[in-house]
Amino acid sequence: MKAITVPQPGGPDALVLADVPDPEPDAGEVLVEVVAAGVNRADVMQRQGFYDPPPGASPYPGLEVSGRVVALGAGDTGGWRVGDEVCALLSGGGYAERVAVPAGQLLPVPDGVGLVEAAALPEVASTVWSNLVMTARLREGETLLVHGGSSGIGTMAIQVARQLGARVAVTAGSAEKLEACRALGADVLVNYRDDDFVARVREETDGRGADVVLDVIGAKYLARNIEVLARDGRLVVIGLQGGTKAEVDLGAMLAKRATLHATALRSRSLEAKAGIVAQVREHVWPMVMSGAVKPIVHGTFPLAEAGRAQQVMEDSSHVGKLLLTT
Repeated sequence: MKAITVPQPGGPDALVLADVPDPEPDAGEVLVEVVAAGVNRADVMQRQGFYDPPPGASPYPGLEVSGRVVALGAGDTGGWRVGDEVCALLSGGGYAERVAVPAGQLLPVPDGVGLVEAAALPEVASTVWSNLVMTARLREGETLLVHGGSSGIGTMAIQVARQLGARVAVTAGSAEKLEACRALGADVLVNYRDDDFVARVREETDGRGADVVLDVIGAKYLARNIEVLARDGRLVVIGLQGGTKAEVDLGAMLAKRATLHATALRSRSLEAKAGIVAQVREHVWPMVMSGAVKPIVHGTFPLAEAGRAQQVMEDSSHVGKLLLTT
């Protein structure tokens, strides 16, 4: 088969389309013929040499795909059948024509969603549900602050949080991106280039602050994220675009009874991922099938142009997801 390889870390041109051996499904795995693959920040970091795949995972980038089941491994494969149209959460290997997936990480393509656009769902839906609900316990009537509201994760977080009955504040870097967030249901729009999100969120919540903050920036925003939290607030850090090291004001956290979570999805155990995927199927898939939550796709690129797709992501000129098609 053909797959995107990374012979040496580097820029977007470090991604090389090459002929590689076909994967074989192990026991409990399903072989999927890939129709489309999602592009994620983690893929860019892997290309740059900063985010190696976990042990045993495919060396090729790609954390989510959609496609068709073409073979089953031995043992329990969860009732999946050859020919099923599916999407899947991966530890790697999505930038390829075929990928072997643990059966517990497969999802059916939701009714009303095309097979290509279904590739925009598994990673963001799993990230959002596991962090907002399973970790941060976001509840009806609370306020959620999402940094990077126009990203793939951000656009999913806005929609899911609104379905949970939460109020949503977002940060983004342009009026166009903020308008896209507003159209998805965001209530408070903050252009981080011109405005202070702490002051704006406090103003919009009568001084209370955000009950939950979903953060992809990391160190650069740590102090202000703690500052913007309401009492009993929960800060969930899922990205490190703004660095890895910063001081924590424990006094401020104690005064607010605040909680800091730092989480990653890719490195979790197969059992943990299967549990998250099962919850996504139970809770998020009905939202998608009703049309209340939609995959937001900015654009698609041929697999051979993976470098161009990643360049668009690095330029941060997109709203929603970028997909590769085979």
